[in-house]
Amino acid sequence: MDIIVLKYFLEMDRESSMTRAADKLCVSQPTMSKQLKDFEKELGVKLFTRSNYSIKLTEAGMILKDMAEDIVNLVEKT
Repeated sequence: MDIIVLKYFLEMDRESSMTRAADKLCVSQPTMSKQLKDFEKELGVKLFTRSNYSIKLTEAGMILKDMAEDIVNLVEKT
């Protein structure tokens, strides 16, 4: 697990769009997409339900969101 991927995950949730999240984080959309798909594979769960126009958290994604926010905040404080 990488802190960068957690930041991607959280920004995608905030923006509800991979393209907008990638733009905001100054990363290419294909890079972000691959990182998050690899992350889902690593965890063994789907974190998002994807449609043509939006992205929403799954139940597993909602659980991870709280933990990811805490982790990112601790890293930034450190």
